[in-house]
Amino acid sequence: MQKNTPPRSTIRLTRRGRIALVATGAVVVGAAVAVPLLTLRHEEHGPPSTLVIPEGWRASQVYAAVDKALALPPGSTKKSLAKAALKLPNDAEGNPEGYLFPAAYSLRETTTPEKLLALMVDTANEKYNGAPIAAGAQRNAMNIYQAVTIASIVQAEAATRADMGKVARVVFNRLERGMPLQMDSTINYALGRSTLRTTASDTRIDSPYNSYQRMGLPPTPIDNPGEEAMRAAINPPPGDWLYFVTVRPGDTRFTADYVEHQRNVAEFNAHQRKGAARAAG
Repeated sequence: MQKNTPPRSTIRLTRRGRIALVATGAVVVGAAVAVPLLTLRHEEHGPPSTLVIPEGWRASQVYAAVDKALALPPGSTKKSLAKAALKLPNDAEGNPEGYLFPAAYSLRETTTPEKLLALMVDTANEKYNGAPIAAGAQRNAMNIYQAVTIASIVQAEAATRADMGKVARVVFNRLERGMPLQMDSTINYALGRSTLRTTASDTRIDSPYNSYQRMGLPPTPIDNPGEEAMRAAINPPPGDWLYFVTVRPGDTRFTADYVEHQRNVAEFNAHQRKGAARAAG
């Protein structure tokens, strides 16, 4: 496999596709990632009737939302995993991350965390094990669990739905060339946070989710992806892209040329400096 990536200390592929040249002192401006709010639709009288799980939520967020929706003490839903008998693939080893399918779920007086989690997993299996997803995964020489893992990275990294396919192609191209993924979204998952800023020390953490230090895919999905991210993961468009950076909202640039990528990064940093100066003034 061709290994034409610059040294790992030189490039950083960040969440939402941002890049920073950490070895050259380039400016990195980070901001907290907005987390979608839990949406509950209420009856005119009585308890909430529907729990909406947004695309890209992590399992920890889903557990907290279920606790809140069912008026349970914090931590109750996570503790219920042991007796939920979830129908997960063997590769998951009992971890439902990636299989808590984002959708609207009806709540009744008889709803329990176990029933709700089982319904989410059953919904995921129905979506993922169908012919389009299963055939797409096989066509790309991977199993469904690997496809879900790639989709979870796509969900976390793509700035827009239109970018999802290209982000998936970057993942495939890097894997095929023996390059580390260097995705900040996996670092954020390891650290239990959501941020646009990742430091050089963050990239040295000892974790199987550190895609700077570990080759290949992370051991599990890093969130629960939606259907569009799944479609991108099994059917990415053709392209030789290895790098991407969102210079400004709506302007994500993909390239296979590292020098061109450096120019894009410089423009991104200049744009961020101008924004910071305007905010300070």
